[in-house]
Amino acid sequence: MPVHIPDKNTILKNFAIGLIPLFAFILADELYGTETGLLVGILSGVAYAVYYYIRFRQVEKFILFDTALIIVLGGISLLLNNEIFFKLKPALVELILVALVGIHAFSDKPILTMMGKRYMGDMPTAPAQAEMLKKLSRLLFVVLLGHTALIVYSAWFWSKEAWAFISGGLFYILFAIIFIGQWIYLRIKKKAAPRAMHNAQEEWFDIVDESGKIQGRAPRSAVHGNPELLHPTVHLHVFNRRGQLYLQKRASNKDLFPGKWDTAVGGHIASGESVEQALLREAEEELGIDASRARPLYRYIMRNSYESELVHTFKMLHNGPFRLNREEIEEGRFWNIFEIKRMLGKDIFTPNFEQEFAMLEKTGAI
Repeated sequence: MPVHIPDKNTILKNFAIGLIPLFAFILADELYGTETGLLVGILSGVAYAVYYYIRFRQVEKFILFDTALIIVLGGISLLLNNEIFFKLKPALVELILVALVGIHAFSDKPILTMMGKRYMGDMPTAPAQAEMLKKLSRLLFVVLLGHTALIVYSAWFWSKEAWAFISGGLFYILFAIIFIGQWIYLRIKKKAAPRAMHNAQEEWFDIVDESGKIQGRAPRSAVHGNPELLHPTVHLHVFNRRGQLYLQKRASNKDLFPGKWDTAVGGHIASGESVEQALLREAEEELGIDASRARPLYRYIMRNSYESELVHTFKMLHNGPFRLNREEIEEGRFWNIFEIKRMLGKDIFTPNFEQEFAMLEKTGAI
């Protein structure tokens, strides 16, 4: 299943869809009476639960709660036959929504994220998206709380026609305004965003588990900065006939460890690309060499506060010459193994290289 990082419109849409049975109950109740509203609400809830089970093979607990709520509210209305309670019923329903949104907005319990998993699966959520949802929940809390107060006020002091519009039509109008506002905002933001480096198209990587099995996919902007998203990479160690190890000095404009010495070749595996294809591409792009004779060494997981990689490591013999990619590499040269050992721990190399150098020694690759 693809990993999808939701924008605000997606969150709003899924949140509203999950409440369709309640909306159907309120609308039918207002137009045709409580008996019809009760029937429509129950049928909507059952139909939605069946649809969810067929699609995801899971019992939807939230929809069962929604349907039970409809039965309780409708039953109380029929038993009491009280007009004020009838008018306050939409406010009671909306107060539940206010409570759910408020919990997410002002506590550490991501209840809207839990509800969103009904539609998005076990989607990993990047910190930026979690913060975005937190901000959206605060906006929804204010809007829903204000609308609820307006329903209560109209129930006591305004005409039945005005109350019907406030409790029903205005709710959808408010959501439509938020939808349209967010759509306009995202369109403006998209046009104002700078072009990506590679043909204005952001790179996408496969998201994998520790065994390498693909779990989904995500853009570079999502995996960088979120160590929870494990993605595959390739590393190539290049030795010459004298046993020296070729290293590259990372360009000063790199996001991570600029100006540090690192593995000869290292790069991400694009979504849908094989390990071998990525190895050949990265070796050609960075050093201008053919890595078809490289042999695999090992695979390991590299984690830091910035990202997590499933690294596929290779080794090959090559004496040069090399054609360096100056956008990626400031310089490159062969290092004597004893020279590397003397420089370890002195902020000369990237932490990842020092970790991998220890693995090269341990496995006897050097």
